[in-house]
Amino acid sequence: MVKLYDANAEILKLLSGTDVHVSIMVKNEQISGIASNEKMAEDWVRENVLVYYPDTKIRYILVGNEVLTYNNQKMWLDLVPAMSLINKSLASHNIHNIKVGTPLAMDIMGSSFPPSSGNFSSRIPNEVMVSLLEFLNSTRSFFFIDVYTYYPWSVDPSNLSLDYALFKGGNLTYKDPGSGLIYTNLLDQMLDSVIFAMQKLGFPNIKMAIAETGWPNSGDIEQSGANIYNAATFNRNLIKRVTGDPPMGTPAKPGIVIPTFLFSLYDENQKPGPGTERHWGLLNPDGTPIYDMDLTGALSEQDYTNLPQPLNNKPYKGKIWCVVANGVNIMDLEPVLDMICSQGNETCDELAPGRGCYEPVSIISNASYAFSSYWAKFRETGASCYFNGLAVQTTIDPSHGSCQYPSVTF
Repeated sequence: MVKLYDANAEILKLLSGTDVHVSIMVKNEQISGIASNEKMAEDWVRENVLVYYPDTKIRYILVGNEVLTYNNQKMWLDLVPAMSLINKSLASHNIHNIKVGTPLAMDIMGSSFPPSSGNFSSRIPNEVMVSLLEFLNSTRSFFFIDVYTYYPWSVDPSNLSLDYALFKGGNLTYKDPGSGLIYTNLLDQMLDSVIFAMQKLGFPNIKMAIAETGWPNSGDIEQSGANIYNAATFNRNLIKRVTGDPPMGTPAKPGIVIPTFLFSLYDENQKPGPGTERHWGLLNPDGTPIYDMDLTGALSEQDYTNLPQPLNNKPYKGKIWCVVANGVNIMDLEPVLDMICSQGNETCDELAPGRGCYEPVSIISNASYAFSSYWAKFRETGASCYFNGLAVQTTIDPSHGSCQYPSVTF
């Protein structure tokens, strides 16, 4: 199966005549228009489904992406009407084997531990969630969830076992005190918390699908556990589980097939944000493999070549600076430096004539100071050491003479 985050014409044409099942997506910004206009829904289906189907095996249409994560209540209320009109259009063309759904993130959960206490967040109006579940139930579609064990583990690595998050817990188990169910891995716990939440709203039979999961193969210095060894271990073990025959399901729903999309095929080297945002792929941007991966589940761990041992499974303790990366084009630095230093927030005060970091008068030196200063000042409000790919983290103090570079301490 291949999941597209749009309905890319070129890719859909390339997949024509193959046995690859495809998921396509209605973009978030299209939802409200489709919800209020049946013709727009019909046009979308004509342009993005009928042109390719059935030669291209489209099996899912996902309406929006993590819609309930965004604080846009109009889009929330428009979600199910848009899904309904897309589904109505499919039915009018006698297409009944394409399921319509919407992928949601785990931040829809108000409680997820223990799994039996799972419930949906109170910030989401009950009418929104119930109407979605009613639609999925009546159309026999799937509840699509983006679920990453990396995130809860990385927030609390001292209390959550890394092996448990990577499906290699061995004899490590957890017994849910409410349900009595026994868990051997973190992913099953997270999935079952959603299942219990649906049950509490009166929907015990909706099928689950994993719209995204995976593990980062690299990241920033402070992002412990983001490495090739863990990424390969998670993804290989995941594939073995989801391709199992008979299917494994989860403790709350044993024996069921859970359609699963692995995120992602390629690293996204130009994506902004923390380092992990760019490193979920099986392949480098040029198509070369980051590590060996068999998507059939047939290979055992012994069949693979040895992986590089992880060096960052323990949280980093110390200072980190943010400086200009090697090999950048100096011409690209000036507009970013101007942007940082023109905000009137004291970030670049030490670069002024007569101040501690005025010398050397060098755009690289100035940009490194500005990057480190800005990142240190605004990291807690979302700033990252990226700056359009011009910056890199370092644990080597770049301070010199009277010029002290700001840092972030972990």
